[in-house]
Amino acid sequence: MAPAIGLTAEQVPVSKSPAFNGHQLYRKLRSLMRYLGPAFVVSVAYIDPGNFATNISGGSVFNYTLIWVILWSNLMAVFLQSMSAKLGIATGHNLPEMCARVFSRPTNWLLWIQAELAAMATDLAEFLGGALGLYLLFHIPLLYAGLLTGALTFGIVYMEKYGQRVVEWIIGILVAVICIGYTIELFLCKPDWAAVGLHTLIPMLPNGQAVLIAVGMLGATVMPHVIYLHSQLVQCRQQDCATVEQKRRHLRMEKIDIAVAMNIAFVVNAAMVVVAAAVFYRNGMAVETIEQAHQSLIPLLGTLSSGAFGIALLASGLSSSAVGTMAGQTIMQGFVNLNIPINLRRLITMAPAMFIIASGINPMNSLVLSQVALSFALPFAIIPMLLITRRRDLMGALVNNRLTDIPGWLITGVIISMNALLIYLTLAGHL
Repeated sequence: MAPAIGLTAEQVPVSKSPAFNGHQLYRKLRSLMRYLGPAFVVSVAYIDPGNFATNISGGSVFNYTLIWVILWSNLMAVFLQSMSAKLGIATGHNLPEMCARVFSRPTNWLLWIQAELAAMATDLAEFLGGALGLYLLFHIPLLYAGLLTGALTFGIVYMEKYGQRVVEWIIGILVAVICIGYTIELFLCKPDWAAVGLHTLIPMLPNGQAVLIAVGMLGATVMPHVIYLHSQLVQCRQQDCATVEQKRRHLRMEKIDIAVAMNIAFVVNAAMVVVAAAVFYRNGMAVETIEQAHQSLIPLLGTLSSGAFGIALLASGLSSSAVGTMAGQTIMQGFVNLNIPINLRRLITMAPAMFIIASGINPMNSLVLSQVALSFALPFAIIPMLLITRRRDLMGALVNNRLTDIPGWLITGVIISMNALLIYLTLAGHL
């Protein structure tokens, strides 16, 4: 380059691009990794066996039509999990504990009873999924598979004595197994991607049965028990959050955790619908049981596909059972301060699933209906959370502003409206 006028060659400024600071990048990544984990535990609830049932039903009966429900449910989940994490970070307490402080004792007993019923519906889906996974993979009779699922779940939960991070790693590995299983499924089924994109963006509900499945998808995706749990999971990272700025930083890191984990859950959920549509609907098969879905994959896509399906279902059942147990402990101790031993609580909530297995009732229908029940339980978790997070005396600088309150109440309205529509269609005999 020629010297600038009036300057010697030695005086000419040399432009330098910013040097790549690998050490600084490493420090930022290491700092982020310290906060990753709670949302991945929570994300298990969004890819649990209830999702398998509702998504397979939706895809096999309605093709790609209901994928938009997965997208919008996931967006709701991202918002609600962010609210739950913010409540835990701002107050230093979980949502049930804050409800105990804010609301009257009769109100807390009501909230606790419905939360426990929702936990039983959750456990039903998770427990059945694990048992079905063992049955499909190893041909273990369902009753014994159910008992083995309970034992394995106890084992995972027991590891919490070594720290929450240990459980987070175990569940993270199981989530990875589910993702790999459905990546294989997508690779083998060759879906119509143009139709997938169209129905992801355009809402459509063809009939009353589609409403039932859509409400089930909503309940399976936006699950009440993990709204309670997330506010508890962030507590173990609260040691260095004494100031407002430290709490804001914790919340920023947690939002990254939520964005990554929830989008992984969205992709897996959407993949379930896509695979069911591309394999079962395309071949004129309305799948009524999970066993039928597993067996039908062998002649249609081969043993690799059916094996991946069974492994993903087993990983989903085991991981979500552990998360359900952790959520149940938070619910029971928070609302009414009951210290019933966790193993006894687990045995009590196992009972409905064991009854379903022993009675021979169609597990897939039970899974779908359990997820519909969760949709009816959602407002009981969301409304108290919104009431608490809008109070400056409880939340301090992290209090909700109006732009945060509006989507929260809109989400609540959508959920209540969907539930009301389902009740109307049922009473009118359209289902």
